Amino acid sequence: MNENDIFLMSCNIIELSVSSSNQKMEPATVFIIGIGILLLAVTAYSIYMSFGAPSAELLDPFEEHED
Repeated sequence: MNENDIFLMSCNIIELSVSSSNQKMEPATVFIIGIGILLLAVTAYSIYMSFGAPSAELLDPFEEHED
């Protein structure tokens, strides 16, 4: 297998991936994927704020008002 064969194989793979991506998705599918990505982003951000570096600035209200 020489360099020319590798180049031709890669061109065929690129051509297959481009031709298969011409199909359009249903609007409902795009909407559900968008909502899922948004949900994951909000969850990741809240976990980062709770346990990551910014958590050192959080105050515990029960600890402040102990008698």
